[in-house]
Amino acid sequence: MPRRRPRQVRKSAGRRGPHDLQPAIDGLSYRTRYEVHRLESTRNYLNAGDVGLAVHLWKVHMCRPERQLWEAAEADDPHGYCCGDPYAGRALLDAVVRALSRRGARELREVIDWLDGL
Repeated sequence: MPRRRPRQVRKSAGRRGPHDLQPAIDGLSYRTRYEVHRLESTRNYLNAGDVGLAVHLWKVHMCRPERQLWEAAEADDPHGYCCGDPYAGRALLDAVVRALSRRGARELREVIDWLDGL
C-alpha cells in the first residue's frame, strides 16, 4: 500500500486559511482577504464567500454592453432571482467597506472603483 505524501496529509487535516477562501478577489492583499474572511465568519448578515460572490456578480454585470445595462435598469431583471442580483451585491460591498479597517477598505474600494469604471 503506497503511503500518502505529506502535502496530502496536511491538506486533509482540515486547516483553512485565507488562501482557501471560495472565490478569490483579485487585487486584495493577504491581510485584507483575512479580514474579509473574519468578517464573513463573525457577522450574521454574511456567509462564507459572500463578498467574493458580490464582487464577481458586479464584475459580470459591469462587463456587459451598455445597451444591456440600460435594459436591465429599465425593466426588472428576471435573472436576479436565480443567478444573484448585482445591485444587491454592490450594496453588500458598500456595507463591507464600512466594516473593514482603513487599509482594507482602501484596497477593496480600489477594486470596486476599477469595476465601476468599466
